[in-house]
Amino acid sequence: MTDEIFYKSPDGLSLYARCYGPLDAPLTALCMHGLTRNHKDFEPMIEALGGRYRFIAVDQRGRGKSDRDPVTEHYTPATYVGDMLALLNTLGLQRVALIGTSMGGLMSMIMMKAMPERVRGVVLNDVGPVFETRGLDRIASYVGSVEPLSGWDAAAASVGRVQAEVFPTYTAEDWMAFARRTYRELDDGRVVLDYDPAITQTVGQVRPGLLTRIAMWRLFKAMSAVPLLIIRGETSDILSEKTAQKMRRRHPDAKFVTVPRVGHAPILDEPEAVSAIGEFLHKLEPVS
Repeated sequence: MTDEIFYKSPDGLSLYARCYGPLDAPLTALCMHGLTRNHKDFEPMIEALGGRYRFIAVDQRGRGKSDRDPVTEHYTPATYVGDMLALLNTLGLQRVALIGTSMGGLMSMIMMKAMPERVRGVVLNDVGPVFETRGLDRIASYVGSVEPLSGWDAAAASVGRVQAEVFPTYTAEDWMAFARRTYRELDDGRVVLDYDPAITQTVGQVRPGLLTRIAMWRLFKAMSAVPLLIIRGETSDILSEKTAQKMRRRHPDAKFVTVPRVGHAPILDEPEAVSAIGEFLHKLEPVS
């Protein structure tokens, strides 16, 4: 099988994913990114974990090499979950581990409710049933601005300004690598964020109330059937320490790891994250 995967969504879009690692690996993990990211978001983690496992990292519709959706109302986690089912069926994957960052973690929770028989275990990266308003406000303040920039140096400077509080120890080299994962180059040499601006249209409207929180905790309860790894950035403004600890207590087989000096969301190549994910995936390997 080629490393590049093109497949069709239930409504006919051409969607993209990329395969890393051996086809005969003891375990396959489906990696699902956050709101404005793409499959490249997981490349640092995959490189750090080595070549034992097979990883399928996706571009959700509207991102990267996947089609932009002409019906912007389809840009919802429920639709993306339908796309993930189509991908699993296309590849003939019956059971996988899920690694979800932010929005991808929300998708993981929905998948556990909708198709628990397809899931071996879940890694939730800096996300849970409660979203902190402060973090939602921060994200809403910068997403959706996708005017092209003059080049890669400008892109690196831009992500450095936007993400400075999230990754306070990052160097110029780190910001350039970040830019290369999140921007694409146009024919004229300018670069632009690699997503459809329409995917962000509802971010500023998200204000979870009591009923939503109750529903989200019920959704989280469905995850009790499989092992869970909760990863939180120490300074996260999306997943609070209180919520993360509550998640750990309510799940019968959960481990909670904090990534120091990082906000929302860890890249997952941090030593604490790599160690925890490696141990977790080993635990999920089928017994031969």
